[in-house]
Amino acid sequence: MRADRLISIVMLLQTHEKMTAAELSKELEVSQRTIYRDIIALNVAGVPVFTDRGPGGGIALVESYRTTLTGMSEDEAKALFMLSIPEALVELGVGQKLKNALLKLAAALPHDRRSVITETQQRIYLDSTAWDRSDEPAIHLGIIHRAVWQNKILRLTYQGNFDTQIEIEIAPLGLVSKLNTWYLMGMTDGYIRVIRVKDILEVIILEQGFIRDENFNLVTAWMDWCREYQERRPVYRVKIKVAAELRNQLGMYLGETVRYEIMEDEPGDESTWMVVIIFFENFFRARECILSLGRAVEVLEPEAFKLSVIDFAKQIIDFYHVKSGI
Repeated sequence: MRADRLISIVMLLQTHEKMTAAELSKELEVSQRTIYRDIIALNVAGVPVFTDRGPGGGIALVESYRTTLTGMSEDEAKALFMLSIPEALVELGVGQKLKNALLKLAAALPHDRRSVITETQQRIYLDSTAWDRSDEPAIHLGIIHRAVWQNKILRLTYQGNFDTQIEIEIAPLGLVSKLNTWYLMGMTDGYIRVIRVKDILEVIILEQGFIRDENFNLVTAWMDWCREYQERRPVYRVKIKVAAELRNQLGMYLGETVRYEIMEDEPGDESTWMVVIIFFENFFRARECILSLGRAVEVLEPEAFKLSVIDFAKQIIDFYHVKSGI
């Protein structure tokens, strides 16, 4: 909308003092011709914008045209501008709105506080994306977001376990982003249900609305659900010995989601080895991981798991012996 763009121009000029039309057009993603028309519109509206032509020139506001946040301390300004735009908010379609809000706050800072913005952003950056980030879009996020605000019932089909498709009607109570993965939390048949948005195949907003429970708290409900999920989450326990060369890198090889415990009271056969309990999601994930670590680990228990690892290792050796004609 043009009104939003005009406000953004004023905020940008207050923050940077002077900018060229090219810089403004790049920041606001419009043509330079549009910027010049907007400058005329601001002047007509009484905003004192002036243009200096030639080398070193640009567009600026009259110095007296300013508002300030005089109550903000330097430490508060630093904390504020440590914020970056989370990828989840970009997916939700409000990333630019947050950027505009921060711009307005920056423009309202006292002149002697503005250097804090650049200094902070050059020293602290918050990257909320995971290493194994998937670029698969949550294609139905927009329509679900709209239903959450409108308090409308959703009819949706989502991907269940074992390649099943499940159709339900749900009252969408809220959206939660965990590590930039969106989850829908809603009420169906009197129970809270949480569905990953990327698993939703089809979604329709129904005309039927619902009344939100005044006592419902999204943060509390989500934390309760996460705790219950962790408690009922399947765990496959494996006991191993780890060689010295892997001792300080085990967490990197296992990944962030795999929990392990070092058994200090159970030393290995040699002082360079240590005994570790690892809690995998299932048998197959455990076998895959242990095989990838080669001779740097020795499986102690369960015995059936140990035999399976030996069997797979033999299959690999036999396969390459045949392929190589050994």
